Amino acid sequence: MPHPTQLYQPVPDSRWPIVYSPRYNITFLGLEKLHPFDAGKWGKVISFLKEEKLLSDSMLVEAREASDEDLLVVHTRRYLNELKFLFDRVEGISKATIVDLDAHQGNGHERDFMGDKRVYIMDVYNRHIYPGDRFAKQAIRRKVELEWGTEDGEYLQKVERNLGRALQEYRPDVVVYNAGTDVLEGDRLGGLAISAQGVVKRDELVFRIVRGHQLPILMVTSGGYQKRTARIIADSILNLYGLGLIGPASASVSAQNSDTPLLPPEVP
Repeated sequence: MPHPTQLYQPVPDSRWPIVYSPRYNITFLGLEKLHPFDAGKWGKVISFLKEEKLLSDSMLVEAREASDEDLLVVHTRRYLNELKFLFDRVEGISKATIVDLDAHQGNGHERDFMGDKRVYIMDVYNRHIYPGDRFAKQAIRRKVELEWGTEDGEYLQKVERNLGRALQEYRPDVVVYNAGTDVLEGDRLGGLAISAQGVVKRDELVFRIVRGHQLPILMVTSGGYQKRTARIIADSILNLYGLGLIGPASASVSAQNSDTPLLPPEVP
């Protein structure tokens, strides 16, 4: 019998499928300013979207805090994460693909889903940086290792080619997209050289390909260790909305329905 919980809630049509809470923005007597990660970037993203008249508070879905009972359900199964909880809770979800485009190898979810045939993992990361977890790499079904300073052209081609092939190899019920912005040029922890425009284009490519396969997609914003990442995330969301890839009409968007076509097919 499912565990009773208040975490799940019906979302009215008047609200966007954007989940946010002001509690995401971490403060601790100003000490958060000394950390390279911008702990308040999610609030800044929402502020930018409000300035652009895309969102208002009444259009957001506010996350509910998990109770002790909710967390105990997860941890009694040896740290099952949200996706395994999702399999138990959401009707029609039995298979998932994780598309991890954070600059770092996603060894956490790779270890969590080691040997789990319900989950297909595609991971694109800088091969020279933390964590370099060889054991966790065994869980990756489509691995794309990048070199220091990889730039837009090579990066976008590899993302497009490999995502297309991943969805051909395995058709999930949902795609979870880890849209890390630590790939941005100047990020000392990511070590890549993707422009702001490249990040926006990357998100567009992922959404266009996934929606072209008529699949639902969940995007999480993940890493990014520069103050300008909040503006770039907001610009990406505005771009996705402008192209019809998110919003009320997004479910019918074709992979080729755009004035900005996908990259040429001749990918190395």
